[in-house]
Amino acid sequence: MPDNDLRPYAVLDIDATLSDTSKRIQFIERRPKDWASFFAHAKEDAVLEEGLAVATKLAEDHEIVYLTGRPERLRRDTVKWFEDNGFPDGKLLMRGNNDRRPSAVMKLARLKTLAEERPVAVLVDDDVKVCAAAEQAGYTVMRADWGLDAETQPTLFEAQETEGRT
Repeated sequence: MPDNDLRPYAVLDIDATLSDTSKRIQFIERRPKDWASFFAHAKEDAVLEEGLAVATKLAEDHEIVYLTGRPERLRRDTVKWFEDNGFPDGKLLMRGNNDRRPSAVMKLARLKTLAEERPVAVLVDDDVKVCAAAEQAGYTVMRADWGLDAETQPTLFEAQETEGRT
């Protein structure tokens, strides 16, 4: 295994890529959206087994970076969720608590910063707009189609892209 200082980054999204958000999506399907409850219940998400398998496999020869639209205030719960569910260690990059940029904009900016440190080998994300923006910028993308997708769960994608909330 290469030295950690030399390993390229594998960047993984969390919601609907590693965690099953289906039980808490109800909080943002109605108006007004209950963001406090949506985020408060993130620590209860089930693991998406395919996401865990991908993270585990990538950790064998990549430095893992978790890049999420979750707000920074969820850091403690998110780290505990990773530990409780057996995810590989990695750097956790979260959205600023007041950052409302669309996920594609926020995540592409973070990818560019990471790429200045070392190569970004792959981005794993469920959001079609994030994936398209990353591919257009020249990154290799693995679309996490084992979780929610735009056709079956437009609520999450609206939150990510138009409201900059997750």
